[in-house]
Amino acid sequence: MILEHLGFGSLKIVGLALLAGLLFRGILNKYGCGLHNIPGPWIAGFSDLWRLFLVRRRHAQEEHIALHQKYGPIVRLGPRAVSIADPDAIKIIYSPSAGWSKSQFYPVQQALAKGKRLETMFNTANDRYHAKLRRSVSNAYAMSTLVAFEPFVDSTSIEFLKQLKTRFVDKPGKDGICDFGAWLQFYAFDVIGELTFSKRLGFVEKGADVDNIIRDLESFLDYVSWVGQIPFLDNLLIKNPLKLWAAQSGLINTSAPVAQFARKHITERQHDESLGGEKSKRRDFLNRFREARAKDPDFITEQLVLALTVANMFAGSDTTGITMRAVFYFLLKNPSRMNSLLAEISEKSKAGGFSREDGLPQWEEVRDMPYLGAVINESLRCHPAVGLTMERMVPANGVKLAGYFLPGGTIAGCSAWVLHQDTDVYGKDAADFRPERWLEATPEQRRKMNNTLFSFGAGARTCIGKNISLLELYKIVPAILRRFELELAHPAASWETHNAWFVRQREFYVRLKERKQIL
Repeated sequence: MILEHLGFGSLKIVGLALLAGLLFRGILNKYGCGLHNIPGPWIAGFSDLWRLFLVRRRHAQEEHIALHQKYGPIVRLGPRAVSIADPDAIKIIYSPSAGWSKSQFYPVQQALAKGKRLETMFNTANDRYHAKLRRSVSNAYAMSTLVAFEPFVDSTSIEFLKQLKTRFVDKPGKDGICDFGAWLQFYAFDVIGELTFSKRLGFVEKGADVDNIIRDLESFLDYVSWVGQIPFLDNLLIKNPLKLWAAQSGLINTSAPVAQFARKHITERQHDESLGGEKSKRRDFLNRFREARAKDPDFITEQLVLALTVANMFAGSDTTGITMRAVFYFLLKNPSRMNSLLAEISEKSKAGGFSREDGLPQWEEVRDMPYLGAVINESLRCHPAVGLTMERMVPANGVKLAGYFLPGGTIAGCSAWVLHQDTDVYGKDAADFRPERWLEATPEQRRKMNNTLFSFGAGARTCIGKNISLLELYKIVPAILRRFELELAHPAASWETHNAWFVRQREFYVRLKERKQIL
């Protein structure tokens, strides 16, 4: 009706006015945010749409490296966003006392359960909330505590090795080709299920994505990665207030399958506790979270217990699975490094360094193996799980970094992929997988390398699940190599990567042959 009363001339005026408004906004973004002198792609300063489309291309980690090679240690990625490639900036941006809060990219990652946000240490932008929550549950993630979880890891490892042998070992043709990337993900998911609920989700037994949990997680991360570049879009899409109200009213279901799995087991645990059952006495993460709730029920609510368990499942499976793939892929692509690790394992075995007859190494037996540690560090360096900048907000007074002043409110951060290619830190061959660099370095150089290793973040927001990941890695890598000989199914091919916040790998296939005796 309105259009009928508007002539062509009027529509033209409206169109020109909108165009002028967008142009003015773009110019204001480009020159009015205090970042106009920072190098970077000319178009990046006009709108965050540029970095959204960069992320949507799914190879942002490679593009960020190329941008820093072209423009230097600081690059403008958006009207108010910069990437920093200076290792010295880590202690400034991520220091516990620096006052740099997480950006609004992180709340986009809050999963939903019955229309309510699951706010955790990883996805909250509230520093006080994060600090209080971390204090409440940090003991559960300490390495001294996690050693008590070792039987849970071993239980899944036994089943994993059994399934690999039954399904793939010594089988000819296509039957013998194992999608090793997928199976390592299955293993990581089931381990964290054991650690959290004393119950595997069933990925390893079924050899499949149970209830499409992995598919849904990957879809969620695809969404998070690009929507997080313009966070207010999340309030129009998944976290639309009308959708949240409908979910809270029971009209629609917004709960992720893993949240439904977690809620089911929490309810079972509560029922078991009321009956005085044995499950309520297990020393898994769920019971440790419930103990924290008993100490501070006003803060650690049932909703927060649910959020903590879901966070374990999401963050503790995908990132660890990515690093496991990296370890085996780089070893198989570099046979001399594989042989060096096998030699270290064999030497330790001959010296009686492994106690179990089934070949499963214990944490105390492998934690100080130097070449194994170097391989894991180098894999974390060459393929860190997180593929975008870990964004923080510049404090109100602003700061000078990499020779430029950043006004308060600027989004700044470092990318592990960029930092890990720094030749001043890791040598001229930083692009190569060479574990020996960690063994050859002087104490001062090794300290610098460790301080720049950014795979788990840094400072107060260092990934609280770091010890879980390292426990799994140090145990499963020698466990597989002691039992099986591995070879790439397609030696000339390279894997494919997909950067959706986490840099997942695809097309990683192997053949397995059982050793005549455990190495």
